[in-house]
Amino acid sequence: MGSSKKQTAVPVRTKVPSPEEVEKRNTVHINAETVTNVTSTDFPGFYPGEDHSWDIEKFRESVRVVFHQNDPYEAQFSLIGVDASIANAFRRIMIADIPTLAIEDIFMWNNTSVIQDEVLGHRLGLIPFTGGKEGLHNFLKWYKKGETPCDYNTVELELKVKCENNESAPADSKDPKELYHNAHVYAKDIKFVPKGRQAKYFSGENAIRPTNPDILVAKMRPGQEIDLTMHMHKGVGSDHAKFSPVATASYRLMPTITILEPILGRDAEKFQKCFPEGVIGLEKVTKEEAKKKGSGYEGHEGELKAVVLDAMRDTVSRECLRHDEFKDKVKLGRRRDHFIYLVESTGQWESDAIFLESIAHLKEKAKRFEKQVVNMVQ
Repeated sequence: MGSSKKQTAVPVRTKVPSPEEVEKRNTVHINAETVTNVTSTDFPGFYPGEDHSWDIEKFRESVRVVFHQNDPYEAQFSLIGVDASIANAFRRIMIADIPTLAIEDIFMWNNTSVIQDEVLGHRLGLIPFTGGKEGLHNFLKWYKKGETPCDYNTVELELKVKCENNESAPADSKDPKELYHNAHVYAKDIKFVPKGRQAKYFSGENAIRPTNPDILVAKMRPGQEIDLTMHMHKGVGSDHAKFSPVATASYRLMPTITILEPILGRDAEKFQKCFPEGVIGLEKVTKEEAKKKGSGYEGHEGELKAVVLDAMRDTVSRECLRHDEFKDKVKLGRRRDHFIYLVESTGQWESDAIFLESIAHLKEKAKRFEKQVVNMVQ
């Protein structure tokens, strides 16, 4: 009888790319006339022998959020260590999926101004409002077409203004604001009419009001009048732009500037002017640098040299690549996994809370998708 040999599994060695190779792969190359290395390659099978399977622990170690500015109406932050598809998902959710309160129905009782009813209604619908966070986010519910308006799904506003002559106006005045009362109708003229339990959540500083009270709604002259009632409901930006919680939600890739050879003296000053203010700085060559062989600074002690101060300020205009004296001395690029967001809130949500809410929405979408996949394979 033949003898059988026991076979043992031979472990497969996984190649590990060098840090330099990882940095090269993770950089979009900005050339004088072209942009290269734009295709994502960090997925299994692209590089033979390398393991690029997704791992949650590895993801936890690499992902970071760093805030550069965090004001109620504007936030700027970096999201690092994610793919472009994830970064863009957050952007789209912030624009289209986070609910806000906006004017939906208008009951026009009287409008004798020069602005047509439809145009006036459109202007009113685009005015952003704010109020108590507890009431906006938790108390108010969704309104379904056809159901009876209630205190928990509808907010009522009214606008009643009439233009009249100002008897005490200076005789020589030509300013309509002095000659007439209510010559200009502003967002601050819109009054909130609380119903039921709304007074509990929207009173005092928490009252529902325009984010910017000085938004101009209409201009009138004596004898003209606007009298209308408005109903506000919750909605999302994918239905109408007036429900979007952001004025702007955008991102850009982190610029990289690598000085390959020393740029000194007048060339350094010229190089600095090729970039926005604060990107490139000028420093003097130190004694130690001038003594170090192969540094390129030998014999240039005390001269000005160009250094990178803050690459994030760069707009990647490629101006420096237009000059022959900087050819092969500088390399421009962008980090493909470093996204710099700019989020401008319209006022109903604080700017940083909009991003946090987009994360919660993406998690809910992922759970629903997982449930559908499970049901599909069963």
